Amino acid sequence: MADDTESRRRWASVGFGVLGGGLVVAAALTLAPWPRIWSLLGQAPLAGRALAVAGLVFLAGSVVIARGWRRSTPVEPVPRPPLRVLPSWLVLVGIAMVALVSAAVTAWLLGEANKATSNQAQARIEAIRTGLTAGAGAGGGIALLLAARRQWLGERTQAHTEDDATERRITELYTKAVDQLGNGKAPVRLGGLYSLERLAQANRDHRQTIVNVLCAYLRMPYPPPATTDPAAPVTTPAPAPSAGAAAPNDDTAGNPARPPAAELATDTREELQVRLTAQRILTAHLHPGADPDHPPGTFWPDIDLDLTGATLVDLDLGGCRLRKAEFDGAQFSGYAGFSGAQFSGYAGFGGAQFSGYAGFSGAQFSGDAGFGGAQFSGYAGFDGAQFSGGAGFEGAQFSGYAGFEGAQFSGYAGFEGAQFSGGAGFEGAQFSGYAGFGGAEFSGAAFGGAQFSGYAGFDDAQFSGNAWFRGAQFSGYAWFRGAQFSGDAGFSGAQFSGDAGFSGAQFSGDAGFDRAQFSSDAGFGRVRVRLDVPMYTRRVWPAGWKVGPYNTEATDHRPEQWAWLLPENSPTLSEAADNATAGTE
Repeated sequence: MADDTESRRRWASVGFGVLGGGLVVAAALTLAPWPRIWSLLGQAPLAGRALAVAGLVFLAGSVVIARGWRRSTPVEPVPRPPLRVLPSWLVLVGIAMVALVSAAVTAWLLGEANKATSNQAQARIEAIRTGLTAGAGAGGGIALLLAARRQWLGERTQAHTEDDATERRITELYTKAVDQLGNGKAPVRLGGLYSLERLAQANRDHRQTIVNVLCAYLRMPYPPPATTDPAAPVTTPAPAPSAGAAAPNDDTAGNPARPPAAELATDTREELQVRLTAQRILTAHLHPGADPDHPPGTFWPDIDLDLTGATLVDLDLGGCRLRKAEFDGAQFSGYAGFSGAQFSGYAGFGGAQFSGYAGFSGAQFSGDAGFGGAQFSGYAGFDGAQFSGGAGFEGAQFSGYAGFEGAQFSGYAGFEGAQFSGGAGFEGAQFSGYAGFGGAEFSGAAFGGAQFSGYAGFDDAQFSGNAWFRGAQFSGYAWFRGAQFSGDAGFSGAQFSGDAGFSGAQFSGDAGFDRAQFSSDAGFGRVRVRLDVPMYTRRVWPAGWKVGPYNTEATDHRPEQWAWLLPENSPTLSEAADNATAGTE
């Protein structure tokens, strides 16, 4: 539709200019110093003035339309509008317009000639001649319009020829660069990478294709070295001999079919530099610069990355803008930086392995984000991250500290079965939708000040360390059924606006529910409390609940001593046990 509009504007500008020029020519002929004509046509100069004014109006319209066309034309090249064959009826319309203009001018001038007081016949002849001249001027304007069309068609043909030559040149350069990537020498492969970068920078339409080639190269199998320091020696372990094979000796050590270890180490180091270069090319062109609202010309917008299963070394995409990013099954060796990155589409990190630092602080995920089954061996920072879509961390493993402080989850947030071996911090996090931590394992967890606007599920979660929920706000359902608190559990000042269920939960350490507010039902049926704890253990239960005496049913053949959490108004132990068995939720 935009191309059709530009085409119409272009033709309107040319048409107005041609008609205006034709009328000005006709006006010049009409206003020629012919004293005999003007003496016979008393008011005829008025016709010349009218033609001149009309011609100037058309010329002004042509300039205005042309200026509007130039302003509306984007900087980036747009596809040319489809070529339209000139219909045959348009020629008939042009002939009719010439005849109409000639007849109208002649009729007008004949009317003026009839008012002449002398030589009326001669005046009529001159009027007819002038009318024919005006018709000839209009015909000349149409002829100029057709000539302009022929010129435009010629320029279009030339442009297509140049485009074809450019595409052939791009194809040749692209093919040569891809061939260089398959070369056995690292410098040649580096040259191929830089050639592809230049092609992508100069040809916007080919950027995604070239990025796909770079991603495909990074997806090729590659065993990362033990260190990324260029000065450090790189060692490559020799492959184990197959069963029944003779041990290598001095005679077979020099077999040319098997490169020496030093050569393999050199190749590994050189290949590392090639891969690091490919990563730097991507990060350099995916970053919008210091002013994201006015990115530099080297920024490549709307780019997808497919690095599924790739081996990435010290990748830093911090602050970059991506559309769709697939890192499922990727191996991040060393640093993995995504702080401040923006993902406008889906971001997939399912099953990815992060051996070092993984930074997603302040990252923005506009679409769904999948981290299911991902493994974080070091620190994992998601503080301040924004998840506008679903966020799936089901089965993820965090061996180091996992920081989600201040993170915002606008949609689904699933952490079912996740393992937090190094502790997890969710202080100030906001969960606007579903928040599921069912079956998750925490060595330590801090949810102080977190806000749960929807469902919050911690059923069967295991807290081997301290679990802090001080000041947390639960607007919807809050379920901790079957949860195990092996360390201290703090719910001081927590607010439960919806139903809260702790049935079947176990508390082994401190338990603080002081100043906790339950606006709706609070179920603590079948809650087990450990009795053989130090004297300084502090426990404050919700109003209306107390710890009963040692109970064999609560202990259930365990080496520790356990008791039920009972309502304060329980008259007898047996009746309290019956109430606990039935549940009070």
